[in-house]
Amino acid sequence: MEQLLTVDLGKLLHRVSVAYVSTFPPRECGIATFTRDLTHAMHAHNPLTRPLIAAINDEVEIYHYGPHVRWQIAQDDPDSYREVAQALNASAVDVVNVQHEFGIFGGEWGRHLLILLEALRKPVVTTLHTVLPDPDPATVEILRAVYALSAMTVAMTPVAREILREGYGLDGHRLRIIPHGVPAVSMQDSDEAKARLGLSGRMVISTFGLINSGKGIEDVLDALPSVVARFPNVLYLVLGQTHPVVRRGQGEEYRTRLVRQVRRLDLEDHVKFNNRYLTDDELVQYLMATDVYVTAYHNPNQIVSGTLSYALGCGRAIVSTPYLYANDALADGRGMLIPFRNPAAIAEAVMRLLSNPELRERIQRQAFAYGRQMRWPRVAAAYQRLFRDIYARSRSARGTAVASY
Repeated sequence: MEQLLTVDLGKLLHRVSVAYVSTFPPRECGIATFTRDLTHAMHAHNPLTRPLIAAINDEVEIYHYGPHVRWQIAQDDPDSYREVAQALNASAVDVVNVQHEFGIFGGEWGRHLLILLEALRKPVVTTLHTVLPDPDPATVEILRAVYALSAMTVAMTPVAREILREGYGLDGHRLRIIPHGVPAVSMQDSDEAKARLGLSGRMVISTFGLINSGKGIEDVLDALPSVVARFPNVLYLVLGQTHPVVRRGQGEEYRTRLVRQVRRLDLEDHVKFNNRYLTDDELVQYLMATDVYVTAYHNPNQIVSGTLSYALGCGRAIVSTPYLYANDALADGRGMLIPFRNPAAIAEAVMRLLSNPELRERIQRQAFAYGRQMRWPRVAAAYQRLFRDIYARSRSARGTAVASY
């Protein structure tokens, strides 16, 4: 009988249906981009799977979604979470994957998510995009509840395990580490990439992402005059538009301040802003044209960075402040760490890399080798195995319950 059950499960597991609770494009949000890329990779890994999305909406814009968005949650409406939970319970979905970031759910520290989790009767896998060290009591309460209501929790870096244990009192028994995904690319000659983008003859430094004051771009600009004095052909690319939440609250105040800083430092010939939400293909092309990638983030507790992950995946020489994710990702010679808010240190590290092609190429090779384990096909395969495992356990538990009854 046990053998028959195993065979039956084996026939079913490759068809596990997953619903993703997350923001989703066209909403401009790092979590939305991650979920889009994950679901695309899952479908490529197993074409029998169809991504089903429960999209989280804010109250500011109306989003025109594609056919994959089956349900919608109004971020600040508690009833909406309950209604979507009931719809998921009534659906043929086997596993629910929640992409968790405190700011995308309504209520204090995203407390409204608990309404959905408590009402769900499907097994839940929660992916954590933020794990805050030294949390306040409300944060601890909510994340502990999310953990308890999830069959499995995923974090993207090993340091999360330690933070969850020390800051939240959670053991790692139901925690998996699956890295942030990156495009599967091959190493390209930077001169060829520069030629395609009209950047031939320039030494390219870049930063990309949704722009906000926490990116530390002003520190890079303050570092540039020293770099330009030694390398007059340097060009610093600031790639990406202002974060929509920042833009709604503050307009383009931060970007305007950066533009004024460029003028004050006489850097107009050495800084270029590309104020657009770039596609993955565009980002890869710009990264391949980059000699030194810089993340000068101000937040030491940032535990995930999609931009840094992409730079690693493209095999770039990286200079970064030592936030949590960078400490892990750039260990063992995969990049150069510099102090927070220190333009002089940024300038020194960038000039060292630009003046030493052998060092730069060595770091690029190490970054690219590390980035291979983060490619979306591998990440999708890890999620697929996890979803199958959770589904199998769920079926087994239901079967045990029925037998006991």
